[in-house]
Amino acid sequence: MARILITSALPGVNGVKHLGNVVGSLLPADVYARFERSRGNEVLALCGTDDHGTPAELAATEAGLDVFTYCQQQHRIQYDIGAAFGLSWDFWGRTSSAQNGELVHHFAAVLEQNGLIEERLDRMIYSLTDKRFLPDRYVEGTCPVCAFRPARGDQCDNCGSLLDPVDLIDPYSVISGSTDLEMRETRHLYQLHSKMQDRIRAWTDRHADWPPLARAIAYKHLDEGLIDRGITRDLAWGFPVLKDGLPRPGFEDKVYYVWFDDVIGYIGITREWADAEGADWERWWRLDKGAADVRYVQFMGKDNVPFHSAYFPSTILGSGEPWKMVDLLKAFNWLNWYGGKFSTSQKRGVFMDQALDIAPADAWRWYLTANSPEGSDTSFTWEQFQSAVNRDLADVLGNFVNRILKFCETRFDSQVPAGGEAGPIEQRLYTEVSARLGELTEQMEAVELRKSTQALRALWVLGNEYLQEAAPWTAIKTDPERAAVVVRTALNLVDLFARVSAPVIPFAAEKIAEAVGESYPPTWPSTDAVLELSRLEPGRPVRTPEVLFKKIEDEQIAEWTLSFGGATEDA
Repeated sequence: MARILITSALPGVNGVKHLGNVVGSLLPADVYARFERSRGNEVLALCGTDDHGTPAELAATEAGLDVFTYCQQQHRIQYDIGAAFGLSWDFWGRTSSAQNGELVHHFAAVLEQNGLIEERLDRMIYSLTDKRFLPDRYVEGTCPVCAFRPARGDQCDNCGSLLDPVDLIDPYSVISGSTDLEMRETRHLYQLHSKMQDRIRAWTDRHADWPPLARAIAYKHLDEGLIDRGITRDLAWGFPVLKDGLPRPGFEDKVYYVWFDDVIGYIGITREWADAEGADWERWWRLDKGAADVRYVQFMGKDNVPFHSAYFPSTILGSGEPWKMVDLLKAFNWLNWYGGKFSTSQKRGVFMDQALDIAPADAWRWYLTANSPEGSDTSFTWEQFQSAVNRDLADVLGNFVNRILKFCETRFDSQVPAGGEAGPIEQRLYTEVSARLGELTEQMEAVELRKSTQALRALWVLGNEYLQEAAPWTAIKTDPERAAVVVRTALNLVDLFARVSAPVIPFAAEKIAEAVGESYPPTWPSTDAVLELSRLEPGRPVRTPEVLFKKIEDEQIAEWTLSFGGATEDA
């Protein structure tokens, strides 16, 4: 039994996440976690809210709440919506926890001892109107690289360039909109990533199995040279730099920067989980405590790759301590919204709570997984969503399941029939199913989401093709024993489809499994189709479920396009 640690990019606490966040980290992590659990492996899938930083402060102000209360509310809201989406985390934590605070101070101390943190005198933007320094996301302006506006003070959402507020052209305060800004001096702590350049490159070179996107972004930043980055900010919300009364003149009102503490949060959330469950967190993270046997897989959108491929590893390696590091960094391109980007801050696109009001979670899970932006950016369209639900889920999988169970109900008294031996059609089916199961398992192991759904759909198609060729409704008239063989085989296909579909569409898979009397969650099948298609014993009661997938009508597409925008808004 393997041990697998799975983390996805921690969603910011500033509001419900959009479908781009789901497809780029949250959902693929869940699909993979469910797959590995079904194989009997020990899985620890962790996520949680990224609580600190200016987005949380700004969102709290907009909501009329203090930031602590706001974060508490959003932490629960995002968990509930994620659970409704079928996201099966083993623990949902938060980066503002006491456990994470201890780790942040630990890493800061050991990095400074190792000569990788130093104080620097900075010139930062100060707002005369707001009477305060404006760190990163409190400043917006025009991107100096691609001229996009508004670009944030830490990163451009358009071209992905990492920025500093002083880089922006025509900057303004996000708080007040004021352009009455000036440069003032303030002291901050800097992490000296440049000193880790060669070690990070050597570490990256050892990961030739990373997806091309992750490797390309990692090497881009290495080739350009890692930048020493400030790890403190002039904010009130965050882990205070000063701890246990230790003096540090000039840092009395400063906190650690969110991009320093939130990646450490993966370890902090593991400690939260361990404290809650009475478990041992070190066996997942400390090489000297057993973590050498762990396979660690991260999931994230491409904008997060620089921090996870270079800057977080710089912290871990720079500590000189035996910490577990990522084995596979699975990166995703953008899911775009009709020519533009999904955006939490700009409320552009469909968000998780809205999505669940429109259609069941499995409809979204299937569409998003089948259209994962792995090789390039993809664009959401209502028509593609409709096609994925109607043609794949309703016409292929749903039609097969309901068709054979209804036939079994009317002709075999809702019981798995006995009698008869498999014939040439079944023998051919066994060969084809074995091949498809091998392909599906291989693609799931490789965390190739699109290819996995293609292989999964191909299995569903085999079921429909088998029914069409074997035609039990014809055989029942002249050869009831032959019809029994076909129905028994098809019912075992129903069982198989529930097992292999569960990672992607868990709610429907559970209904399908229950229809043939199987427990849930299911175990992943072997590639021996003869074995896997003979699990249901004769006489077992089965039942016809309600319609598994309702088709999406053209009128609904027109309504959603009008409500949320779409092709018409760019016309």
